[in-house]
Amino acid sequence: MEVLEKLTILADSAKYDVACTSSGVDREGDATGLGSTVAAGICHTFSADGRCVSLLKVLLSNCCVYDCKYCVNRVTNDVPRATFTPRELAELTIGFYRRNYIEGLFLSSAVVRNPDYTMEQMIKVLELLRGEYHFRGYIHAKTIPGADPMLVSRIGMLADRLSINIELPSEKSLNTLAPNKTKQAILAPMAQVRRTALQAKAELATYSHAPKFVPAGQSTQMIIGASPESDYHILMLTEGLYHKYSLKRVFFSAYIPVAENPLLPALDTAPPLLREHRLYQADWLLRFYKFSASEILDKENCNFNPFLDPKCNWAVHNLHLFPVDINYCSYEMLLRVPGIGVKSAMRIRVARRNGTLDMGDLRRIGVVLKRAQYFIVCRGFKPMSAGREQTVSALIDPAAFSFGTRQLSMFDTPVLSVVKGGAAIPEIKEEAVRCLARQI
Repeated sequence: MEVLEKLTILADSAKYDVACTSSGVDREGDATGLGSTVAAGICHTFSADGRCVSLLKVLLSNCCVYDCKYCVNRVTNDVPRATFTPRELAELTIGFYRRNYIEGLFLSSAVVRNPDYTMEQMIKVLELLRGEYHFRGYIHAKTIPGADPMLVSRIGMLADRLSINIELPSEKSLNTLAPNKTKQAILAPMAQVRRTALQAKAELATYSHAPKFVPAGQSTQMIIGASPESDYHILMLTEGLYHKYSLKRVFFSAYIPVAENPLLPALDTAPPLLREHRLYQADWLLRFYKFSASEILDKENCNFNPFLDPKCNWAVHNLHLFPVDINYCSYEMLLRVPGIGVKSAMRIRVARRNGTLDMGDLRRIGVVLKRAQYFIVCRGFKPMSAGREQTVSALIDPAAFSFGTRQLSMFDTPVLSVVKGGAAIPEIKEEAVRCLARQI
């Protein structure tokens, strides 16, 4: 099979893995090697099927010996199979780099023969790139659960970031849908990467030329919608992973039905894209807005409100904390006001040292007053005396109507499309708003 034929198959097989972001690491180019890495981002490129991606995102092989029910590459599925040799993939990466198509490599693989053999082949690719070709660009590699710890240590010295996919949010679902994988096999390398990274960082503080171990950290991915766990369960797990394993990111991938199985959603089920979107919003609140998972959801309200983003949903459930005075409240409270982001909160904190702020100042700072006006007090302004229904109606998230999410709808026909100015504008039924307000 020709290399480009393999690329077509293996780039397509890699499209279900979403853990592909900016590098998070700076490494300048020099005369000893090829390429460089910039922390803020990587140039975009196109994979074989036309998708715009940041890296050459490809599998080493899709010839898997595992039978994960949700996976398109499972051993029992009838799909075209291909496997790169380490030399082929290394040369392909360097060829694409020299043509200015890519700035780095995102390498994963199905489990060929066994985890150790697969990791050995991936390491050979990275050794060719770093050693023979002196490639200094960004490399993100997936660690195969169950591989020998020595192999994990070796690949961590070659890659900038490692990912160990947790796949499913509970051990029960993992045992049911991915019988070849275990919770321990996934969490053990996570703990190893964290320990080794901390040790390498301490050595680097003492010896400036000490080798770096995954300088861009580690991440993981969960499939959303293939198993019955609630949003609360997923969010609590996410928070635990950040705290225990110091992950850089937890990625969420809406399950796309690719296999007919009684344990999985039907093939005609729409992917839960809005649910994925809400999880990313909540993840942002955990990482940057000083929220805890138990504040965003709880056991009584264990799933996200489809019509309100998590921050607005928290605010309308805690109206007793508002309004807050923009000129005097704490930075932590500023972060909790709908319409105020991290940059806006920092700008407010600096600007109010020089005088009291009014609505015009907030608008120039970048506050989204359409949402914030119901929760703040500032010079010359007090919040409108709006009832809960009016507040909820004003905070309805337009994104709730752009994901095709019938499976998350709380009503038979929650949206009416009417034409205004030549465009279809979603309107919320009055009973939907009243229901949301009563839930508060």
